[in-house]
Amino acid sequence: MTDCEKLGNCDESRLERIYEYLDGELSPADLAEVKAHLDSCQDCASQHDLECVIRSVVKRSCEEQAPSSLKDRILQRLGADT
Repeated sequence: MTDCEKLGNCDESRLERIYEYLDGELSPADLAEVKAHLDSCQDCASQHDLECVIRSVVKRSCEEQAPSSLKDRILQRLGADT
């Protein structure tokens, strides 16, 4: 039984380790430890998967550009207010 299963949920430090894992901030030993935990703990694996989806959506949103017609309309409205 994992720590998370014993507690019923993950504590803040466990979640922080998942973020560090996703950010590539862990040493090889820590990386292996977190990977092994994710493989054995459904709660943490679910949190990991959710964070991956959120990061993907944010990344995609940051890469999309507004149509130039929208930019023009916004600039026109901003200019009309001054």
